[in-house]
Amino acid sequence: MKQIFVNLKRFDIPRLKGGVCNADNSADWIRDIMLKSRDIKGVGLIYLLPEALLLSAMEKKPQNVEIGCQSVYRQDIAKGGNFGAFTSQLPATAAAHYGCTWAMIGHSEERRDKDNESLNEQIKCALGAGLSVLYCVGEKESELARKYEVIKNQLDIGLNGVNGNVAIAYEPIWAIGPGKTPPNAEYIADISSFIKKTVYSQKGYIPNVVYGGGLKEENAREIASVETIDGGLVALTRFMGEIGFYPNELKRIIEKYLEV
Repeated sequence: MKQIFVNLKRFDIPRLKGGVCNADNSADWIRDIMLKSRDIKGVGLIYLLPEALLLSAMEKKPQNVEIGCQSVYRQDIAKGGNFGAFTSQLPATAAAHYGCTWAMIGHSEERRDKDNESLNEQIKCALGAGLSVLYCVGEKESELARKYEVIKNQLDIGLNGVNGNVAIAYEPIWAIGPGKTPPNAEYIADISSFIKKTVYSQKGYIPNVVYGGGLKEENAREIASVETIDGGLVALTRFMGEIGFYPNELKRIIEKYLEV
């Protein structure tokens, strides 16, 4: 089954305070999102949420939805070890205790402040706590000429010593954002095939690879046509006017994706 990840970024902040949450009470908003996601079928649907929304989402989570966190700390709680002296950080054990089943590691926004070695430690903590991992890799505009080297390095270091099946999100960082032109299907097919081959040569398994450069209604069919892509990563569903996330639009994106 194809996997669709939904990264709701800082959707815990209402619009009146500068965020993109369509309600003053973000806890009520995420409960409503969960209820409206019951009718989305045909894919594995995983919401990746800021910590403040996790418990409220769990209250109304339908059976067809999994919940994940947007990252975890590079150290974790352990019996007989550190009890959790990680002020301001989310340990993987805490995320699992809340009910998360996934952790996204290395999103392009997280990579601004972290190196591959730190992300490797985070992946190990997440897997050690029983979470599945979506590991994000991708090249910047300044790295296009050596994109294979950059991505291989992210995979080599990020998955070094990792025991567990990790899904990969391919994020072409140079193509993300307003006014940017996303890569075509041929480009995505080339990179996703390279990722699968690289991970297989390193780890002996072929990972699921999802497109993390923004799955939307306009490109859903094209992305779905790429045989080496196993799903997508959605952030916003509306990029003009009142930008934000709307579950009815997510449903249309998925329906378009499944038409192929």
